[in-house]
Amino acid sequence: MRRATVLDELATAAMLRAEELRSTVDLDTLYQEALLFEKRDFAGALRRPGLTVISEIKRASPSAGFIREADPAEWGARYESEGAGCLSVLTEPERFMGSLADLDAARDNTTLPVLRKDFTVDEAQVLEAGTRADAILLIAALFDAALARYVSLAVEVGLTPLVEIHDEEEANLALESGASVIGVNNRDLRDFSVDLGTFERLAPKLAGATLVAESGVKSAEDARRLRDAGADAVLVGEAAMRDPDLVAKMARIS
Repeated sequence: MRRATVLDELATAAMLRAEELRSTVDLDTLYQEALLFEKRDFAGALRRPGLTVISEIKRASPSAGFIREADPAEWGARYESEGAGCLSVLTEPERFMGSLADLDAARDNTTLPVLRKDFTVDEAQVLEAGTRADAILLIAALFDAALARYVSLAVEVGLTPLVEIHDEEEANLALESGASVIGVNNRDLRDFSVDLGTFERLAPKLAGATLVAESGVKSAEDARRLRDAGADAVLVGEAAMRDPDLVAKMARIS
């Protein structure tokens, strides 16, 4: 019997939250609210000249443990002033210490497009994101053929779906789903090992997509390496939370 991974545990917890969400809201109403919520152009921000930095607000993670306390409104504004092109906000409450309130506070205090980063496993969570965010993370490892339906629903309510992959099989799944923005996670969510070569190996297979390099980006040199390998953007979490000055250095990379 395969041992449950941290990703499995996060997905199980997300399913419980999705059940609670479905029991407390009317999905038709939520769908209409998602349609009416005015979105900022997340995908467009990634396609601007130079390397776009997606700066992440997170207090903790399974790999790093507790990182630091953070006021999302202050950090969102700080990241914007440092030159970030987009924000990513963790809303997972248990292992990342995030919340939807964090997402709202960060978005309300910046003009940047904001990604809701969580472990989406239910269409209701896509609709929920559509009422307060500009983009949503869809982790390919949590889906099979259903990924295309989730990508389509996200686009339908005006969200940019950022489809995250880690290997060639998931790359094919992302392309088949119709995703136009694909994130390559350099961290293996099964054992948390990190290898920037993951992006370098997979990027050539993703021609035509807007590419985001995720995880393990700790310096301007790392960001430049990934840009040279084809990244349109880098998502910087723990390193930016520990040293926000990194954002300005990365944002200057052409």
